[in-house]
Amino acid sequence: MSFYDTLLQETQDARDAFFSVPIVMEAAQNGVDRDLYIAYLTEAYHHVKHTCPLLAHALAHCPKGDGTYRSALLEYLSEEQGHEEWILNDIAHLGGDAARVRAGDGGWPVRAMVAFVYYAVEFVNPYSMLGMVLVLEGTSVDIASAGADAVRKRLGMEGQAKGFTYLTSHGALDQEHIAFFENLVDQVEGEENRRAVIDTANMVYRLWGEMFAKLARDAGLKEAQHAA
Repeated sequence: MSFYDTLLQETQDARDAFFSVPIVMEAAQNGVDRDLYIAYLTEAYHHVKHTCPLLAHALAHCPKGDGTYRSALLEYLSEEQGHEEWILNDIAHLGGDAARVRAGDGGWPVRAMVAFVYYAVEFVNPYSMLGMVLVLEGTSVDIASAGADAVRKRLGMEGQAKGFTYLTSHGALDQEHIAFFENLVDQVEGEENRRAVIDTANMVYRLWGEMFAKLARDAGLKEAQHAA
């Protein structure tokens, strides 16, 4: 069995738990309202703004002899530049306060997720970064494009591109990245390195799922307050 297959097998429970969060598939199938979509984009911004710094952090701690991993990190860095700005543009087009989002920090699940990966890369193993990549790119392939279509329909914005740049572009981009990622992961050697990828992926799945769950809880609380 390849390491990529092992990685999928050993993270399947965490992946299933992520997709069992009700709002995840509900949003992908039926969309969400404008406020909840902006709330999601806000949280996305606060982890995407750390993508390049995290990749650079992994590169700084990458073993000098591992040219394959170093080259992959550099390629990811070249492709991920500026994606956080796409999100702010989407928020602004939908009438959200992009400046306020930029100045904020995000909710605790996203902050915990980002902080954990910084910690894991520096103090556990630089290959930990690949665990985060698996989760964020893998889930994007499954739900990003479908989610964008569902939200557009829900908001009466079918056929419009503005406001959905981040979701639609990542759905397409990450399909290409998965093949690249699979090849890269299969070249990771050493039990310690491989275990770091698996452990980080399991943690990120849980925290990413908690981000969605918190969005749903917060939206429900707002609805209850308005009803009262």
